[in-house]
Amino acid sequence: MFSPGRTYPVLCLGQFAATAGLTIVVPLLPFYLAGIGTPRSEIPWWTAVSVAAPAVVQLVSGPLWGWVGDRFGHKAMVVRAHAGLGLAIALMALADTPEQFLACRLLQGACGGVVSATASYASAAASTDRRGRALGMLFGATAAGSLLGPLVGGLLATRLGFGPLFAAVAAMLALSSVLAAVSLVEPPAQRRERSSPRAVAALLLRRRESRLMLLAGFAAQAAIYALVVVFAPQVERISGSVATAAVWVGVLQAVTWTASCAGSPWWGRRNDHRPAQAGFAVAAACCAVAVALQGVVPVELLVPLRVVQGFCFAALLQSVLHVSSGQVPERGSGTAFGFSTGVLDLGQVFGPLAGAALAVLLPPAVVFSLIGALLGVAALLAVLGRPTSGAEVPAGTSLPHGPVEIDEKVLR
Repeated sequence: MFSPGRTYPVLCLGQFAATAGLTIVVPLLPFYLAGIGTPRSEIPWWTAVSVAAPAVVQLVSGPLWGWVGDRFGHKAMVVRAHAGLGLAIALMALADTPEQFLACRLLQGACGGVVSATASYASAAASTDRRGRALGMLFGATAAGSLLGPLVGGLLATRLGFGPLFAAVAAMLALSSVLAAVSLVEPPAQRRERSSPRAVAALLLRRRESRLMLLAGFAAQAAIYALVVVFAPQVERISGSVATAAVWVGVLQAVTWTASCAGSPWWGRRNDHRPAQAGFAVAAACCAVAVALQGVVPVELLVPLRVVQGFCFAALLQSVLHVSSGQVPERGSGTAFGFSTGVLDLGQVFGPLAGAALAVLLPPAVVFSLIGALLGVAALLAVLGRPTSGAEVPAGTSLPHGPVEIDEKVLR
């Protein structure tokens, strides 16, 4: 029997395990690539390509897996995502060349997709008026994994080495996959009808509310990942030494993700009662101010700014998914989640490249101001995408007539 009280702890634990596993692996990529014999001059290039590879593949694989979930059930997609990610990371431990490692990262993008899989299941399991709360809990677990993953990974890498560390992460993900298979039950009242991934994507892009929110999410994701590239060098400049900067960066990262842990459920509950576009706009605007100021303040003042950034960033991705899932019939929600996370992943690819280019060409204060301005653009797009009367299609409702009927026919 389906049990919401059992469902969400299992989903959150799996989300935590997947995020912690990835945040253990990704920060250590340059060191791992050096350890398998990658020429020193090629390490930055291989690192950049390896970081971007899963996101590029998931733009295609995400909607396809979402379609499979819509057709055959969302539980299987949760099990598959954790197992696929675990398999990819296990194979990373066996890679002997950067080419083999890149192939493992491509496999991760093809078989993973934990965020969209768990979000699809949680959305299907939750009632319409509690979908925001469900997504908020999941993204809270993501923030917790992002907080603890790098801390644990840094300690274990020096003690165990990279091979055993990757194997331990893979085992953790295999365990979460088994737990999902044993504990989760397919949510009730799922309609298993044919729908086309291309048609769902076209519907999201054609509708003004979802199109603008996807653009807003892309801009916000690109801005945050551009900030990742320039933040540590800025801390080093204003703190005066590499050693001091390393301590401050660790503290500030912990502060940011702790604030995100607290903010995710709060924003999720808010999205259940108010338009998610409004929450996104407020959060992105606050992020914009906090990020722009980080280019000009002393290191001590970075702490409150990172608290604001972390708390408000927690609203952004879940709000995009909340809007996307409300713009399609229930039987297309998995595909919508997959396509939306793919678009957000593109921001993760574009952002670091843009941040690196800006850091070379412009002074730090200007770079931080431009990143803040991009978050301001995201806020404006969300405002422009505010819902109009009757535009949203709540999950589980029928589409009997009028303009929406055309969209329903497109999905067939």
